[in-house]
This record gives sequence, structure tokens and C-alpha cells, in this order.
Amino acid sequence: MLCITKHMRRLRVFVLFVALGGLGGFLGSIAGAAFGRAGLFAGGIAGGLLLTPLSAWLAVRLGWIPAASRSGATIGAAIGFLGAVAVAVNTLSSPIGPLLSPLLVGAGALAGILISERARRP
Repeated sequence: MLCITKHMRRLRVFVLFVALGGLGGFLGSIAGAAFGRAGLFAGGIAGGLLLTPLSAWLAVRLGWIPAASRSGATIGAAIGFLGAVAVAVNTLSSPIGPLLSPLLVGAGALAGILISERARRP
């Protein structure tokens, strides 16, 4: 039972980071679109990167990750988001890349949490 709970918590963290990272990119793109094509991309990147710390804060607040893993989750999600940007920009001709690229945000967050937990072990 404990193992299932741990995996469900990880799934929730993954979904949270994917959803908020994608939402940040989307809202940032909308705000940046007023400044042209370059603003659209810059706004999307800024929006996604701004919501990664919020995602980590919320995951800690909900008790899904320990407070000591917040920075690891934030850094991992930010790296994942930048990877998602690279995938999305290079696959704009297909709907698959931009739709699936936010999964990298969640994967990055989980990797950051795992790395930070392993670094704290004696």
C-alpha cells in the first residue's frame, strides 16, 4: 500500500508540473503576442519558467514532495521546460511535438526531486 501511495504522489507531481508548465507557456505566449512573433516566444518561455517555482511551492504545500526537494524540483522542471521549448519550436509543423513537449517539464521535475533526494542521503 505504501508503494502505491508513493507512486500516486509522483504521478500527481508529474501532472501538476506538466499542467502548470504548459499553462505558464500558454499564458506567457498570449501576453507576449502583443509584441510580435519574438514576443510570443519570449513570453511563452518566461511564463513557463515563472510557473515552475510556483508548481514546486504548491507540491510542497500539498505535501506531495518534501520541502527539501523544492529547489531540485524547480531546477529540474526549468531544465525540462527549456527542453520542451526546443522540441516545440523544432516541431511546429506537426501538432505532436508541441502537444507532448510539456511532458518534459514533469519528467524534469521528477528527475530533480530524485537527484536532490539522493544528494541528501548519507
